Amino acid sequence: MLEKVLIANRGEIAVRIIRACRELGIQTMAVYSEADVESLHVHLADEAICIGRPPATESYLRPDRILAAAEVGNVDAIHPGYGFLSESASFAEQCRFCNLAFIGPSPETIRQMGNKTAAKGVAQSASVPTVPGSDGVIWDEAVGLRRAKEIGFPILLKAALGGGGRGMRLVHSATAFSKEFSLARLEAEKNFGDGSIYFEKFVEEPHHIEFQILADRHGNVVHLGERDCSIQRRYQKLVEEAPSPFLSPDLRERMGAAAVRLARACGYESAGTVEFLVDGRGNFYFMEMNARIQVEHGVTEEITGVDLVGWQLRIAAGEKLDLRQEDIVVRGHAIECRINAEDPQRNFAPRPGEVGLYCAPGGFGVRVDSHLYGGYHVPPHYDSMLAKVIARGLDRDSAIRRMDTALSGFILRGMPTTTGYQRAIMRDPIFQRGTYTTKFAEEFAARTAPERIFGEDTG
Repeated sequence: MLEKVLIANRGEIAVRIIRACRELGIQTMAVYSEADVESLHVHLADEAICIGRPPATESYLRPDRILAAAEVGNVDAIHPGYGFLSESASFAEQCRFCNLAFIGPSPETIRQMGNKTAAKGVAQSASVPTVPGSDGVIWDEAVGLRRAKEIGFPILLKAALGGGGRGMRLVHSATAFSKEFSLARLEAEKNFGDGSIYFEKFVEEPHHIEFQILADRHGNVVHLGERDCSIQRRYQKLVEEAPSPFLSPDLRERMGAAAVRLARACGYESAGTVEFLVDGRGNFYFMEMNARIQVEHGVTEEITGVDLVGWQLRIAAGEKLDLRQEDIVVRGHAIECRINAEDPQRNFAPRPGEVGLYCAPGGFGVRVDSHLYGGYHVPPHYDSMLAKVIARGLDRDSAIRRMDTALSGFILRGMPTTTGYQRAIMRDPIFQRGTYTTKFAEEFAARTAPERIFGEDTG
């Protein structure tokens, strides 16, 4: 087993990793920026070291400073969490060069699956369905337009090295192609340092379904079922649930098998997620692979009883996965709501500040992953997520009711949050019927009175 792990992250995921390490008897070292000196992960770790100024580009995105801290702390592994350097192939390579275990897949796998066009090729080689598209990066606008006409509009332009919804442009017609093509390239260059773009046929009103996988270095791969992540704003997930209310048993089995095939095809190791789009007729298409732990991993943990972060650590130490596919049994239903320091009345603008009174919900079947405590000052430099509330029930209806109750007991004074918005979603009839698609958030805003959405949480 690993002896000491550096957590190259912050916030709730850093706290989650520290707790998993402690359960396995592993010492921890936190790194933090000057803005995070009072963050909970700094207090909980066995050691902590400051690595720079508040901007992530001067701290959490600085491999040299993280590796210097690893040398000072004499650690034998680095866990990158999610975001920041978690899907940086070059950082994983640097860890390897420094004889540090990178708790995640190999640099080669990260690089391959991080390039959307290369990942699509891997999926096709593994007989995993993919969305019709440009069959690679498009450099010539005229060639791209010709191919787009063959496929048919609308299409979705995407940054080849993109993620998180950045660098994506929806094109409805041939006349709009030239402008959107140029804008997409500029956005890709600005956000990812690479202007490579490709496009796919736009699947209208799909379901966004992701399958959780675990794989070790000995060739063992299992999936742990799916999560439905269709409720999103600007491609950012708001609510996740498992299992999906949309999938049939047959479709679930075929998609799970496809996810395992893809993981084997790319030589995957550690926890990862294979993301699919599913249309209304049950056709599914590979979208991308997240080569890291997901924000919403706790939903899967709650319904399977499998500690995904714990297994990341054990796999990185060389252990064999002792789970077979038939061992994975889904029990009940779980829902996660992301609570953000955002003001829904002002177009969800981030509103960080100092935490006054804070009381997290509890009780049977309720889990809260957070780094909050009374008096903590939420810095403005990072993601606005404050907490993840997860409710588990014997079935979907009971999980929804439990989540509504949990959100009503989430008390935070000092800044507006999205708890009232999330409660309104729980009470929405379309959500309750489970018939929503990725258009839900837009349609929900159009059909719901503002006082129902905003009236319950003013901060």
